[in-house]
Amino acid sequence: MERKLHLGIAAALTTIATLAISAQSLSAQEHSEEAYGYVHESPNYPSEVWTLAAGGRIYDKWWDALDRDEPEGTNPAYPVTGQKSGSTTWRCKECHGWDYMGKDGIYSGGSHYTGIPGIRGADGSSVEAILVTLRNDSHPYTQEMITDVEMARVALFVSRGQVDMTQFLDMENRKVNAGNADRGREIFQTICAACHGFDGRMLDWGDGDEHNFVGTEAVDVPDEVMHKVLSAHPGVQMINLRAFPYSDAIDVMAYAATLPTGE
Repeated sequence: MERKLHLGIAAALTTIATLAISAQSLSAQEHSEEAYGYVHESPNYPSEVWTLAAGGRIYDKWWDALDRDEPEGTNPAYPVTGQKSGSTTWRCKECHGWDYMGKDGIYSGGSHYTGIPGIRGADGSSVEAILVTLRNDSHPYTQEMITDVEMARVALFVSRGQVDMTQFLDMENRKVNAGNADRGREIFQTICAACHGFDGRMLDWGDGDEHNFVGTEAVDVPDEVMHKVLSAHPGVQMINLRAFPYSDAIDVMAYAATLPTGE
């Protein structure tokens, strides 16, 4: 069993490395002639930043990111200290948090508390070592749920795709406290507004009279919004800022937090 696991890990890492090398060897013209997939698909020659964002979407909600069946029942590895049940317990973020700090971050209390550490300690660790952990008994995902190649994307995200959210968040109050909102407005109005509208109210995730716009989210759950700014929302056609400087994402967050939170 252990030999089979390591062979699967090696194959997954080799696949990702081969694709990365192939992508680097192509000219821009050759890249433009390839058919790049959207939503659940992957590009023929994925860049590292695409892979990091893809891993982030799996971390968010893998069944939407990968177009798989939503899991039934509660994750057997979900701790008894937790207050959740059902499919949400199969999400990486449910135990490790949007801030990647687990029990030491925003999920240190409240309905999402599990007592499980975050993944910040694995930042910079080898992808192979992380992938071994992601395939142990504490992460009971089958190949039908997440293949080795797909799980390698998560491992790459854990190793190289995390960001320190304490740089722009007041962790005590869960509020944005940094960034250049004027620069964020420039980015939002020329990129994000295509889907969210200039005032952020084109998309509404609310129910009935309870509105939930991008401004609402940026004020209430800025750590979640930052994760999606960098990785996109799983299962929908959403841009992300993963390929741009982290400061741009912080500036967008600063501006988004000024947008309307209701009608």
